[in-house]
Amino acid sequence: MKNITILGSTGSIGVSTLEIVEAHPDKFRVIALTAGKNLELLVRQIRQFSPRLAVVAFPEDIPLLKEMCSGLDVTVMGGVEGLIAAATADETEMVVAAIVGAAGLIPTAAAIRARKDIALANKETLVTAGHLFMDLVAEYGVRLFPVDSEHSAIFQSIEGHRNEDIQKIILTASGGPFLNTPPSLLPNVTVRDALNHPNWNMGKKITIDSATMMNKGLEVIEARWLFNTPVERIEVNIHPQSIVHSMVEYIDGCVIAQLGTPDMKAPIAYALAYPERVTTGVKPLDLTTLSGLTFFNPEPEKSRCMGLAYRAITSGESMPAVMNAANEIAVAEFLDGKISFTQIADAIERTMSSHSAYDLITIEEVLKADHWGRELAREICKEIGH
Repeated sequence: MKNITILGSTGSIGVSTLEIVEAHPDKFRVIALTAGKNLELLVRQIRQFSPRLAVVAFPEDIPLLKEMCSGLDVTVMGGVEGLIAAATADETEMVVAAIVGAAGLIPTAAAIRARKDIALANKETLVTAGHLFMDLVAEYGVRLFPVDSEHSAIFQSIEGHRNEDIQKIILTASGGPFLNTPPSLLPNVTVRDALNHPNWNMGKKITIDSATMMNKGLEVIEARWLFNTPVERIEVNIHPQSIVHSMVEYIDGCVIAQLGTPDMKAPIAYALAYPERVTTGVKPLDLTTLSGLTFFNPEPEKSRCMGLAYRAITSGESMPAVMNAANEIAVAEFLDGKISFTQIADAIERTMSSHSAYDLITIEEVLKADHWGRELAREICKEIGH
């Protein structure tokens, strides 16, 4: 029996994680759950999984959640203090870090310091503070398991192999909803168009990142830290079928890949149960029914955001934090109809061009860089918006 905390239990990763827990009540027990604004779903999860602690992101929601949990044996907390309490709960052995954005930095760092293993679904943790978190992981002797399908695929493909034998890492990308859309039409695409992902069911922010290819840029930075691989040895291939989740090429010319039906429950279950495997309900892959698997290079005009991520990781430690912050603001502005789809990249590039990169020593410095990037990106979005 493994005791887990889920940071972000009402998001897509959190919900899928609880489906794995529900399917294996003899293997996993929920100690704490945290959520943002979806209190109704959080309460349903509390009733079903009986956590000791439930946390809301905003302290002002504590009284309402307490009222909704009347009669239930659960402690209710809120804000950063609550998130840290959930991440460091005595009984917890593994923390599923699934809060989207920079909000996940502090509780994830607290969990590592409390010597909890991490199932990492929060890209921003390594994007904004990669070396700081990997240093913490080493210092406190915890294990870090990637939950992203691509990084899980790499993790599975390097098991039993030496890092020095890796020639390159190849991340695959579906191409998103605009795979076949001419670049000239992208300025006029709608929010609804951008949220219509052909292969994956994800939250809004991540789905927009897929459409702009920023998700792949973030994954390149994440892979650089997770697998201690220079960024110039990490490349991206468009793979529309989303069957090959990523690959590792070795110095002897061999390529090892992980394949599977697109479903996040598979990488989540692998992280939760490692080194075991458990049933997930994911449909087995039948290669005989596939018409073919294709791979090609991204188009520069459609992958500006990914290019900005490569630029950020080579510019200096604070630049990825600023880039990530600008992206979060620009995506939110696009979802609110205030800027166009292609202006997401414009806002990020202008924010980065105004920043002089510097080394980051503490999490607090990461958060300052994040704040700076958000404030400037908001101003830029107002300037360029409709």
